[in-house]
Amino acid sequence: MPNSVATEGVVSKRLDSKTLTNNFSDLHPPLDDHEALVAADRCYFCYDAPCMEACPTSIDIPLFIRQITTGTPEASAKTIFSQNILGGMCARVCPTETLCEEVCVRETAEGKPVEIGRLQRYATDTFMYKGKQPFQRAAATGKTVAVVGAGPAGLSCAHRLAVLGHDIILFDARPKGGGLNEFGIASYKSVDGFAQKELDWLLSIGGINVRYDKMLGADITLEQLQVDYDAVFLGIGLGGVNDLRTDGEDKDNVLDAVSFISDLRQADDLTKLPIGKHVVVIGGGMTAVDAAVQSKLLGALDVTIVYRRGKERMSASVFEQDLATSKGVRIIYNAKPVKVTGNGAVAGVEFAYTETKNGKLTATGETFSLQADQVFKAIGQTLQDAPAALKTEGGKIKVSESGQSSVNGVWAGGDCATGGDDLTVTGVAEGRDAAMDIHASLMG
Repeated sequence: MPNSVATEGVVSKRLDSKTLTNNFSDLHPPLDDHEALVAADRCYFCYDAPCMEACPTSIDIPLFIRQITTGTPEASAKTIFSQNILGGMCARVCPTETLCEEVCVRETAEGKPVEIGRLQRYATDTFMYKGKQPFQRAAATGKTVAVVGAGPAGLSCAHRLAVLGHDIILFDARPKGGGLNEFGIASYKSVDGFAQKELDWLLSIGGINVRYDKMLGADITLEQLQVDYDAVFLGIGLGGVNDLRTDGEDKDNVLDAVSFISDLRQADDLTKLPIGKHVVVIGGGMTAVDAAVQSKLLGALDVTIVYRRGKERMSASVFEQDLATSKGVRIIYNAKPVKVTGNGAVAGVEFAYTETKNGKLTATGETFSLQADQVFKAIGQTLQDAPAALKTEGGKIKVSESGQSSVNGVWAGGDCATGGDDLTVTGVAEGRDAAMDIHASLMG
């Protein structure tokens, strides 16, 4: 990835510290006790709850909301954690508007769903901030499992196996854990260092020994892990970033959005983070929206998202698209990059308008250009460092429904594996389910 270099357009201190603190405040402030009771009272407590069916972790949503109405939020939290140990983070970052809340009966009847996400946060925060654990470890099994990747899938898998009595060695290539939750989401979705607080709370179950700065393929190998441990789970995520494959892509200040978001999340002082005056983000997913909105919040004068297909094909939800436009981000649909212009550093991007004919994306022949002193690529990530012994499919590790890979004794889950959408909540579900299958395998 080319380095971001200081130019007349890409500078730090566009906004003062106070303004930045306000800009990056909590997107959805927590509910107080009264607000939670009022919100919970709107639930119909459906017997055949569509919201529960839409949740990738199958949380009993009517039950946890009823427990809030009865004044027992800690019991509500236990209901959530029994299915999703990262329920606190998922309450903050999960696209509830396209999952549980989209199918809520209140949404269907009134156009305003029960605020399931905020209620989940209320319950889990009430429990977590008291330092309690919802589970106790079972008797030791004498089995030890290697979990590679301390992201949502790996943490979910490690915690469930620890609860079942196994000892876990958790490896991660970075100097701190959390994966996507720590490095890959917008700062305004998870404030006050919540990802690390949740990580510390999760590890307090015991039985999980974390080893950071250990990269698969460099510091550790799958072959050695198979020798040293009774089972292996891979939750290594997607480390590579797709290229634009256009002329001029190697110019300075053409960067990948994932690294930008990571740098922002790890910055101690946002006034020191350089941002362009004219920013273009290429892509149509959550990462594109997160990069664009945060560019605007850092003080960029104009920010434009350009997506190659129509609005209905954009993987970022309508809520996320509306959030972007509400912050002053412009979204251009049906256009793809053909050339990055500039002398050394990027000065603009030329695009071609597109249309879909017979299911195929084609250029119309019309072009336009956007001024840009900083460009962020958000067109998807690719699998890196996957052991050669593992079968892959569609650029991911091929696994069964229970997470078993093509190699005996090795499971995988989360973004690196075939399965559901690349969401935190999906990774949690896959890690949890793989842990149960590992446990069944180890215990015969």
